[in-house]
Amino acid sequence: MSVKSLSIRIGEEMLAKLHYIADYEERSANGQVIILIRKCIDEFEKEHGEITYGNVQQKQLADDLHNS
Repeated sequence: MSVKSLSIRIGEEMLAKLHYIADYEERSANGQVIILIRKCIDEFEKEHGEITYGNVQQKQLADDLHNS
């Protein structure tokens, strides 16, 4: 599995709070963001079912066709 990079825009106060929580949990800010993303995915999948790589590819193809 390759690792990808994601750039986000975040307000100064929210970033400071993220760092505060990450420090408290003895993680990097990046590690904390990964934890939060995993939690979001887990909650989504509990409600809607597992997201498979095939589902992701199909949605991307459909989005690409729609945006063409």
